[in-house]
Amino acid sequence: MRIRVTLILVAVVFLCAFLFLPLAIVFIEAFRKGLFVFMSAFSDPDALAAIRLTLLVAAIAVPFNAIFGVAAAWTIAKFNFRGKNFLLTLIDLPFSISPVISGLVYVLLFGAQGWFGHWLKAHNVEIIFAVPGIVLATIFVTFPFVAREIIPLMQAQGTSEEEAALTLGASGWHTFLHVTLPNIKWALLYGVLLCNARAMGEFGAVSVVSGHIRGKTDTVPLHIEVLYNDYNFTAAFAVATLLASLGLVTLLLKSILEWKFADNLAATHHR
Repeated sequence: MRIRVTLILVAVVFLCAFLFLPLAIVFIEAFRKGLFVFMSAFSDPDALAAIRLTLLVAAIAVPFNAIFGVAAAWTIAKFNFRGKNFLLTLIDLPFSISPVISGLVYVLLFGAQGWFGHWLKAHNVEIIFAVPGIVLATIFVTFPFVAREIIPLMQAQGTSEEEAALTLGASGWHTFLHVTLPNIKWALLYGVLLCNARAMGEFGAVSVVSGHIRGKTDTVPLHIEVLYNDYNFTAAFAVATLLASLGLVTLLLKSILEWKFADNLAATHHR
């Protein structure tokens, strides 16, 4: 009994010290000088540009990774082929590589002195220090999230339902829409949620490829860094409340989807 109480207290203290306290400080500092100062941080053209760019990047990266994740999970869970384990390793690659390194790789490939830099410059194509580079870096660091949530569920479900649908005359696309997709919808939404949160909060890889051009290539995390380095602490914390709020919403939705996902997985094992 004492051991259990001690472990619970340790967990509560840890959560308060490293999660709730920093989160509370963000909101306290953001509103320290009043609501007017807080709101004025969002009237800055650079802040609005950073928010628009962050939403744009997420709007491109998340659907792309959702499509990739479903395709990769379908391939890995439903088929046996040579190189299957290697494909799984590639999917996990962004988890094992520093985001800064992944951003540097894009600079070495598409930068002015990179492998394709001279060709891109000759054709007036901008990737590094422009939106395409930010999108590519974000896609790279976020593409495992959807696939890694769907693969275990698809493997647990097996192929019996799809085979039954095909035997009854359903087309491959019809089988996917009416059999496979409903079975993975909660895991898919869960992966998309995590992918979106990481895409909007990514700092390391985006910082390398963005060039920190105010009003053009600064996302919300980069804009917060700029404000903080300029000693504009109140504005920095005000903008940071956007990401903090995103984290809270993500946590809430994550709990809901985990509950739905657990029910779906339990139903799969029951069948």
